[in-house]
Amino acid sequence: MSESAPRFGLVIVGDEILSGKREDKHLAAVIRLLAQRGLALAWARYAGDDRDALTALYRDTFASGDVVFSCGGIGATPDDHTRQAAAAALGVPVVLHPEAEQLISERCADMAREGRGTADMSHPENRQRLKMGEFPAGASIIPNAFNRIPGFSIRDHWFVPGFPVMAWPMIEWVLDTVYARHFNHRVVTERSMLVFETPESALVPLMEAVERDFVGIKAFSLPSIGDGRDGQPSRRHVELGVKGEPAPVEAAFECMVRGVQDIGAPFQRLTPPG
Repeated sequence: MSESAPRFGLVIVGDEILSGKREDKHLAAVIRLLAQRGLALAWARYAGDDRDALTALYRDTFASGDVVFSCGGIGATPDDHTRQAAAAALGVPVVLHPEAEQLISERCADMAREGRGTADMSHPENRQRLKMGEFPAGASIIPNAFNRIPGFSIRDHWFVPGFPVMAWPMIEWVLDTVYARHFNHRVVTERSMLVFETPESALVPLMEAVERDFVGIKAFSLPSIGDGRDGQPSRRHVELGVKGEPAPVEAAFECMVRGVQDIGAPFQRLTPPG
């Protein structure tokens, strides 16, 4: 029997996201990166740059046993609290990671050769840059091909920068290096239909019956007011369907179709995705 895939979670950190100064792009990207590998995101959380709140959040996520990607807040400015909050959540100190120190020193040397700053690591600016290599004790680094300044990992938590150009390749590296054994172990598909002019509440008993009669199948419903803005027909409707492994999905969907017919609701089958 193959090892079951872990649950994957996502934390997105930054006041700029919550204030609307920046639009989050990480959620859609992580969903896509996981889906490309036959994996799925179980949950996502947004958090501001508040050390106490982040500490409480990470304390919960470390206790969950989930694999967690955390984007943002690992810089070295006063509003970056992720490194310290993760350490506090684990009850360990923040220490300069020797490999991170080496990589940051190499980055400073590269910048000096380009005429930007100095390679002298005793210089105040470079001492400040080294703070980006201070991680919770026991952490490992995540390589950053963009500028060498690494992220860090500890207890199945993977902390990367907020910049997509850095974060997304780093997340891909983590998935392909650490979790490849879980790729595409379980094929999940879905079938659905549009049910017209029928209240969602009238469909709940049918959804419950399908989940009861087909083990491992999840029923779902997505109501629409029918204004045409979602690309669906300009008519009030509910997208009603099931998701799960292919064989039971087909049987469960046909059962659902019969149930919709039994209540006399007009419907339209949708083409299966993919």
